[in-house]
Amino acid sequence: MITMEHVCKSYKIAKRNAGFGEAFKALFHREYEVIHALSDVSFTIRDGEMVGYIGPNGAGKSSTIKILSGILTPDSGVVTVDGRIPYKNRMEHVKEIGVVFGQRSQLWWDVPVIDSFELLKDIYSIPGETYRNNLEELTELLHLSELLRSPVRQLSLGQRMRCEIAASLLHSPRILFLDEPTIGLDAVSKIAVREFIQKQNELHKTTVILTTHDMQDIEALSKRIILIGKGKILLDGTLEDIKRGDAGIDETVAELYRAYEIE
Repeated sequence: MITMEHVCKSYKIAKRNAGFGEAFKALFHREYEVIHALSDVSFTIRDGEMVGYIGPNGAGKSSTIKILSGILTPDSGVVTVDGRIPYKNRMEHVKEIGVVFGQRSQLWWDVPVIDSFELLKDIYSIPGETYRNNLEELTELLHLSELLRSPVRQLSLGQRMRCEIAASLLHSPRILFLDEPTIGLDAVSKIAVREFIQKQNELHKTTVILTTHDMQDIEALSKRIILIGKGKILLDGTLEDIKRGDAGIDETVAELYRAYEIE
């Protein structure tokens, strides 16, 4: 179970005007602006649940994922994932989670994909039999057999994302954080990724938190959505709760953003 209770997170950002003179002044006197990324965020996610975590750019989605994965420490509040505090028990925590950031890679660019997988096997101390079984299953479900011997730099974006998802699941995590996993993918690749995530949840009861701007991803994978805007949870419910008549999911969410003034 994942729980966040009254979590707050702020960043202090240095600011200055353009020009050499302003840059020189900033050496002696810096001005800062405080950005409140998360303000009193609370929610609970049950084991095996797939949740869509949506909101506009800068709403606080990535900050939430980074706190839940142990990368960031909140300023205040309580965060527990399966009884662990992520940022205090990082070594134990990372063995139970998988993370995919659509715009960042965990694969080594110039070596074959299988070499990255072998290195991840050692990093996570995956037993040999477990690694072989997981690799075989992921290779079949994600159609990776022709990709494993290719350097990552030679793969298309869709091929690379399938390998990224496999890499995040080699150690059998119980929780999967997906941050824009289909960004930039063509329609065929998106459907393949969605189908795989659905199967992973059905076969292994993997808990999935999905953040994305692609509402078709949300509609295909998530029965529950959590809407965040300006660092605050604005809505926690189902797609049926927010749909209006025959409007499509994109129009529905756009209207929701306008209603909460978070466009």
